[in-house]
Amino acid sequence: MQPPPFRGTGAPLSRTSSAPSADPAPRPARGVWRGLLSRLVAVVAFVLAAALVGPAPTAQAAVGLTKVTDFGANPGQLNMYVYRPASLPAKPAVVFALHGCSQDAQMYANNSGLPELADRHKFLVVFAETTFSNHMSKCFNWYQTTDIRRGQGEAASIRQMAAHAVSTYGADARRTYVTGLSAGGAMTSVMLAAYPDVFQAGAVVAGLPYGCASDVMAALKCMDPGVDLTPDQWAKRVRDANPSWSGPWPRVAIWHGDNDSKVVPLNADELRDQWTALHGLSQKPTHTFVIGPNSTRHEEYAAADDSVAVEVNRVPNIGHATPVDPGSGPQQCGSTGTVNFQASICSSHWIAQFFGLTGPYEDDRLPAPTGLAATDATDTTIRLSWNAVDGAHDYIVYRDGDPLAPADATSYTDTGLTAGSSHTYAVAARDADGKPGWPSDTITAWTTGGETACWTATNYAHVQAGRATTSGGYTYAKGSEQNMGLYNIFITRTLKESPVGHFTLADGTCS
Repeated sequence: MQPPPFRGTGAPLSRTSSAPSADPAPRPARGVWRGLLSRLVAVVAFVLAAALVGPAPTAQAAVGLTKVTDFGANPGQLNMYVYRPASLPAKPAVVFALHGCSQDAQMYANNSGLPELADRHKFLVVFAETTFSNHMSKCFNWYQTTDIRRGQGEAASIRQMAAHAVSTYGADARRTYVTGLSAGGAMTSVMLAAYPDVFQAGAVVAGLPYGCASDVMAALKCMDPGVDLTPDQWAKRVRDANPSWSGPWPRVAIWHGDNDSKVVPLNADELRDQWTALHGLSQKPTHTFVIGPNSTRHEEYAAADDSVAVEVNRVPNIGHATPVDPGSGPQQCGSTGTVNFQASICSSHWIAQFFGLTGPYEDDRLPAPTGLAATDATDTTIRLSWNAVDGAHDYIVYRDGDPLAPADATSYTDTGLTAGSSHTYAVAARDADGKPGWPSDTITAWTTGGETACWTATNYAHVQAGRATTSGGYTYAKGSEQNMGLYNIFITRTLKESPVGHFTLADGTCS
């Protein structure tokens, strides 16, 4: 996501402007200086957008899209493109895809993997596209009040596309979903907030909570360092967007790279807070485990009927991008043709699965083991145990997402570890064919020994350094989850790190 250019009165900036007079002139008034600054920022943002497109895509056949021009009044002046698989069932589901800044519909179609998933699982994809006339960096206007309200601007245009997909392509109005990257992810939040009666679920990739900003400077702050509000405060901003709506609220999947420096990972937590509060759920996950080839950390927040209302996927080792996994495997998709699509995990596969579009092929897996616990530890070993699963032939233990040797019993001793180190474990039952079942919740365990480290800094600095997390305006030490007080630059605390990755409060005692 690019820093959004200034707009002055709110009208889109022109890409060209008149050259200033060469004649001497009086000192410009304050308003003129503001206008010059606005133009300068717009130009800088435009240049940054071009730079972040990255290298040209590798040679590949472009995905075939059909442009639709008569989908409605189109108050937001967006473009509509449709990807329709060769064969579709009656009343297919439809997924709306919203590109990131400096991108367009074709680029998003070529690289995101959504058309591949549509071919496999037979659903429509509508790619909404903004243009330079709307925004100098081709960002959806996720922070402009005139574009994020029900019945107005870009949000209303996307709503008209949804109605057109139902009337013209026979799409199922009860299975309409939306996803997007960066500014498109923030616009996904907009559509879920403004039209909860239209979109049953959404997936926000590297995006932001609804109502985080209403002007340029606030938008920049939301992106980095982020805005930390209480869950109830976030939920109120959504309710205020549609006061007559009493529910149900859409289900939401959140995807964010751990190394995202443009839209910082704090936004994933704030999105979680916003949507769990709307669903009346705790901000503590019901289940946590790892998924995909890169051990993405997956958190589920289940409703009373055990359906997943909110999920958070924290993708390791990627920045501000859509995670893709090029290949022809059943969980692979996408292309890494630009820097905004990074090889990691096929997020579109898991998003389609969250939407309920991939079929029941994984529903017959053995259930997840319960009761996983670390029962003993030495400087170099950690011993684990768990409850038996009916029908299990053996078990596979995962350390930090990587599979270890199979275990015939309901216990396992992990050896060869480093003193004072921490590791995350999960376990899954396997059937007689060696097919793993659902993984258990993860636990973190530590070996003994190792050196003690002490860290004294502000709560803000602790969070930025990864020693603490924040939720609801407060700061919590990683590992111990001790409350450190308000998340700001005014409170200074000392944390003791022992073993590695586990922090406890140690004001005045750490040495």
